[in-house]
Amino acid sequence: MEKTGHEKTDPRIDKWLWAVRLFKTRNQAAEACRKGRVLIDGQAVKPSRHVREGDIISLRRPPAVFTYRVRGLVENRQPAKAVENYLEDLTSGEERQKAAHQNIVVFSRRDRGSGRPTKKERRIIDRLKGPDK
Repeated sequence: MEKTGHEKTDPRIDKWLWAVRLFKTRNQAAEACRKGRVLIDGQAVKPSRHVREGDIISLRRPPAVFTYRVRGLVENRQPAKAVENYLEDLTSGEERQKAAHQNIVVFSRRDRGSGRPTKKERRIIDRLKGPDK
């Protein structure tokens, strides 16, 4: 039997990302691939790309880039405790700090009865919250 570039056991990248809990849904994983946020060995990939053991996956989640090595192949969603059997986290501490800074929540409070913010107030609120909020 002739071998192709991948075996039947090699899962699609979108399915693998979902199975190892890097995305909440498979659709989110596929969308990230379509937007060019998922790279395998430095190359942007489509959701249908198959994953092999040893592949280095970079996941761009602005402002940080997370890097993982594929340790095992899996198609079904795994329990959180079992995920470490299928991926190795290679993300640098610097990138983790970037991600941690983004997760700081800025609370804005409006007095009851003050109505909707004006356009000027909305711009100020948006500026305080930062980009992509």
